[in-house]
Amino acid sequence: MTDSSSSSLPFHAPHEAASFSPAPSSHSGADLARHAPGTHEDTPPAEDPFETHTEEEDDTPPTGHPGRGVLTLVSTPIGNLGDFSDRAAATLAEADLILCEDTRTSARLLTARGITTRTEPLHDHNEQQRIPALIGQLERGRRIAIISDAGTPLLSDPGFRLARAAIAADITLTAVPGPNAAITALTLSGLPPHPFMFSGFLPPRTAARREVLARLRAAEQAGLSATLIWHEAPHRLAEMLADLADIFGADRPAAVARELTKRFEEVRRGPVATLAAWYADNRARGEITVLLGPPAEDDSGADDLDERLRAALATLSVKDAASLVAGAINLPRRTVYARALELARDASTQGQHR
Repeated sequence: MTDSSSSSLPFHAPHEAASFSPAPSSHSGADLARHAPGTHEDTPPAEDPFETHTEEEDDTPPTGHPGRGVLTLVSTPIGNLGDFSDRAAATLAEADLILCEDTRTSARLLTARGITTRTEPLHDHNEQQRIPALIGQLERGRRIAIISDAGTPLLSDPGFRLARAAIAADITLTAVPGPNAAITALTLSGLPPHPFMFSGFLPPRTAARREVLARLRAAEQAGLSATLIWHEAPHRLAEMLADLADIFGADRPAAVARELTKRFEEVRRGPVATLAAWYADNRARGEITVLLGPPAEDDSGADDLDERLRAALATLSVKDAASLVAGAINLPRRTVYARALELARDASTQGQHR
């Protein structure tokens, strides 16, 4: 995961951060009773009818179809070289070709492990045109690996179009799992770990970013409830957090994870408006992941939208009511207009039945 505008310079920041209460444990009462003192630990548990029985674990990688190659997605460290697995190193060493987001960035990792496999660039600007030749190599039995500058390939990084093409060509596609900034940040955030929604980078321009965030807020008002995750560049962080506070509410629990797995790793937690104010005064550096907790169970956003629309529809047309309410609650006009139409139709139908 990289952003061309981000920096990896060390940043000494205080670790005293605002915090909020973590989500309650998901263990049920039955689970607690099963582990309570005095229970019969020697009693074998009843067989779970839904348990999936798998083959024994081994260290043999997928071999692919006879005579055809394998495309492997290999995860690389997000900062700490010690997180590079032996299997990942072996896969890259045995590959015929390694496709890198940036060959210069990957050279450090490969050199540290003594990997001399040939590397070639695969990025957003050349991926589509390279697909036919790469699929041809795979069909002739070549073993090709994809790595990104950091983390798991395809997540905010190139490779998705090639992976889709390999699937369509019946080429074996497999992966060597490993570090991932979004998942690491989620586990450290103190926010509910599931469900979650990862959306990569938001648009850099303010208007486009707010439009995307407003659509997510509208989705919450339609029932979405998940921890939201993004990557962000340091110079946009304070402005992005301010937008989150404005659109989702100042008190929404949030977290900012910075420089994960590195020497100056930091996770700052608290209400999103508090985090926005902190980073407005304290410029962040390095690789950054932002997380926003789900809405509270008593979130009245949907009810508030309908209440505002009904009041506006009492004196205004559907179009004018939608424009007025959309501007007041920071939601896309198209979304509010669609809901205004529904409420107007419902009111008309009720009036006909009286």
